[in-house]
Amino acid sequence: MHAENIIQKMKAVSRPIIWVEQIGIFAVSGISAFLLRFDLCLPSNEMTHLAYALAIWIVVKMIVFRLAGLDRGWWRFVCLQDLPRLAIGNFLGSLIGALLILRVVPNGFPRSIYVLDLLLCLLLTTGARLAVRVFVEASKFHAARDKKRTLIYGAGEAAILLLEEIRRNPSLPYEVIGFIDDNPQKVGLLIHGRKVLADGESLSAVVRKNQVDIVLIAIPSASGRQMTKILHHCHESGVPFKTVPGLGELIERNGLAERVRDVAVEDLLGRGPVQLDGELISGKLEGKIILVTGAGGSIGSELCRQIARFHPRGIVGYEISENALFSLDLEMRERFPSVPFHPEIGSIQNPDRLADVLDRYHPAILYHAAAYKHVPMMEAHMFEALQNNVFGTYTVACAAAEHGLEDFVMISTDKAVRPTSIMGVTKRLAELAVNSLQNGTTRFISVRFGNVLGSNGSVIPLFKKQIATGGPVTVTHPEMQRYFMTIPEASQLVLQASTMGRGGEIFMLDMGEPVKIVDLARNLILLSGLHPDEDIRIEFTGIRPGEKLHEELHTFEESTVPTAHEKVKIFAGPSLVYGGMSAPLETLREICVARDAAQLILRLKEIVPEYNPSTHVLQRAFAQENSMREKKAEAISALRL
Repeated sequence: MHAENIIQKMKAVSRPIIWVEQIGIFAVSGISAFLLRFDLCLPSNEMTHLAYALAIWIVVKMIVFRLAGLDRGWWRFVCLQDLPRLAIGNFLGSLIGALLILRVVPNGFPRSIYVLDLLLCLLLTTGARLAVRVFVEASKFHAARDKKRTLIYGAGEAAILLLEEIRRNPSLPYEVIGFIDDNPQKVGLLIHGRKVLADGESLSAVVRKNQVDIVLIAIPSASGRQMTKILHHCHESGVPFKTVPGLGELIERNGLAERVRDVAVEDLLGRGPVQLDGELISGKLEGKIILVTGAGGSIGSELCRQIARFHPRGIVGYEISENALFSLDLEMRERFPSVPFHPEIGSIQNPDRLADVLDRYHPAILYHAAAYKHVPMMEAHMFEALQNNVFGTYTVACAAAEHGLEDFVMISTDKAVRPTSIMGVTKRLAELAVNSLQNGTTRFISVRFGNVLGSNGSVIPLFKKQIATGGPVTVTHPEMQRYFMTIPEASQLVLQASTMGRGGEIFMLDMGEPVKIVDLARNLILLSGLHPDEDIRIEFTGIRPGEKLHEELHTFEESTVPTAHEKVKIFAGPSLVYGGMSAPLETLREICVARDAAQLILRLKEIVPEYNPSTHVLQRAFAQENSMREKKAEAISALRL
């Protein structure tokens, strides 16, 4: 019979068979104890003692093992944690048995047999279980010839769990031959029968020596810097590599080895899972209608997905792009069939359309994610940026106040801090405009964060496209840095921030450490299996209009105040009186109608003194001013003639 067939029969073993096996072990240990006591020659006058002892020991130990749950479970899964329970069960069984024997058995029972029986019974019950596990493990190794020779990078708890699951699951295509760990104190140690062969620096040599086929990275808690270092070691080894997910990816899934996946650029950020106060968020969202503007965008669509987890009465997706809204509608109906999703096409600049949607659904909370976000594009379209990001946002906020919504939450950006771009200054104006509407009814708050990986217009899709076409990968400047977080993390923290404050606050999300764009490009090339500057060239194109080398999340004048959540802080900056932005916004509207670039820059500097216009915008304003002067001069000359 093949080993696999034997294993299948062992899986189906019934509890009565286990009882029979245990009775046999208890009987053998008792008889062996008597034989050892009398040098393997049992006197006839001790047969009565043996009969009494076996009857008492077998009954008592069966009851004790039953109550302790030691007659359940598969012996093939026995581990170190089971040994203390076996020891305690045997000790209690022998102790209770001894007390009964002293009361029932005739005088002259040898006292040393109590100890001998305890030791033998413990040895046999433990040995039988270990023998079954050894047999099962050996049968798996016999079938491992067609599997990939595997190194596990890391020798911590996650690595041990991964090794155990690979051993338990014969269908997984891995045969672990050892560990790699960067801790020099672990090198040479034997862990669950597999040796820590070397550190990461020696990975290439270990791969060649042991004919390794694949490396599995099992350090889910690694920082971004550590993952970058590991990535370089794995790439230099010349074999494929994958990683195991962190706890956040396993919350709604089971198994670790089956979730092994390719290393993603998100892993290089080293950001841990977000710990949310689900009770607080659920209390805010459950049973309510929620409206999301810009629902078809990266953040807007993820907000819809995250909100759906908290059982709202319905979600209204407000979006101007019909294709994006159509795709989101299909996804929401498929993934969250129990949560009604209402797609509504419309512009945030259209107050009549907004009023129509608000009257129809009566939402309680509005998340405003609609905005123009592309920095260089907005430098060339400054009036359109103001109309959408400032006037459109103000229109939505006023509509929310008029319809008595509970909360209005605006998605802002780190580019609103000491802005150097039109996009940044419009988002700062939007913050001021929204928070100036706070009057004690609708709660208005803004949430700032930096770049999100994989969002529409971010560098990641662009880099991937450039790598796919053979390069070059274009980076604006070797020192360009940005804060990054994942789309789900940003959306989850927005929901958390929306449960805080009394209104009028600006919240800032913890963005971690800034990342160099050139490092991101190099790592993405490595993840594609290529060598930067060899297979794919990196080309520096110069800083684009409106960009700055380093983004900031707060100004020197603003101080932050901690909240109950470690990744969310509040700005304690200057506040505006109610309606304090009405007059400045009206002036800006008039300038936009006249399309006077020079006047627009002056007014923006007046309202947001920390705004530092880009050279591109100033040149455009001066060129328009000179053109207007020339036209006036020509008109005056014509009148004189």
